[in-house]
Amino acid sequence: MINFTRMNTSRKKHSAAFKAQVAIEAIKEQETLSDLSKRFGIHPQMISNWKREFLSRSPEIFSTKAPDEEAEKREQALYEKIGRLEVEVDFCKRASEKLGILKSSKK
Repeated sequence: MINFTRMNTSRKKHSAAFKAQVAIEAIKEQETLSDLSKRFGIHPQMISNWKREFLSRSPEIFSTKAPDEEAEKREQALYEKIGRLEVEVDFCKRASEKLGILKSSKK
């Protein structure tokens, strides 16, 4: 009787950067898929899949805009203004409580 035991190996999860690196090497075609497979320790079919996906999705890189520096500066200025306004509101609340204009919300 043959006893089949299942190996408890989990699938490897590769980072996007690693996949991109392998795909770019495959696109260069300086090495065969077999050579790349040995070098990176990945099945040649997986390399072909990553290459195909990389090529099909590459237009997305150029269709999305990079973060706008001006927008980042405006966002930072708005956060600074929010911080100043919060400090002013806290000051006004404390002053109003001391003057009796606003009842203390502390219990």
